Amino acid sequence: MHGPIIPPLARRGHLALTQPELEQWGHSFGQAAHAPLWIAISGDLGAGKTTLVRSICRGYGVTTDVTSPTYALVHEYASPRSQVFHLDLYRLESRGDLTNIGWYDLLDARALVLVEWPDRAAGLIPPDHVSIDLEHLPGDPDRRLLLTG
Repeated sequence: MHGPIIPPLARRGHLALTQPELEQWGHSFGQAAHAPLWIAISGDLGAGKTTLVRSICRGYGVTTDVTSPTYALVHEYASPRSQVFHLDLYRLESRGDLTNIGWYDLLDARALVLVEWPDRAAGLIPPDHVSIDLEHLPGDPDRRLLLTG
């Protein structure tokens, strides 16, 4: 078995993006992604994590509405390329809750797995994942800083 094929857009770097630019970047990333691939997306509340997930999913071929799984913790979507799992770990109370959401089954899935608030998984995300961090850009409320790698 080989490791994930990392999209060229995931290479180390940073960009200051408006929301439409963030959505385009995510769409292009999704088009280039290949499962199995884990993507860990960090950022403060309102930084654009779910917007980015929605765009990656669109680029990956998901045609249904992609919404935040804040209360459900996990949403599953179909794509012609593979299953897609979107996890929001913000409300996770302990690492033990990972078992309840099927975390350990996902580790073996040949799927695209997008994880918001990955720090709540305390080092249990596969080591070959793609890290993306979104930050508010000081002095520019209409743009986000996107850091990858």
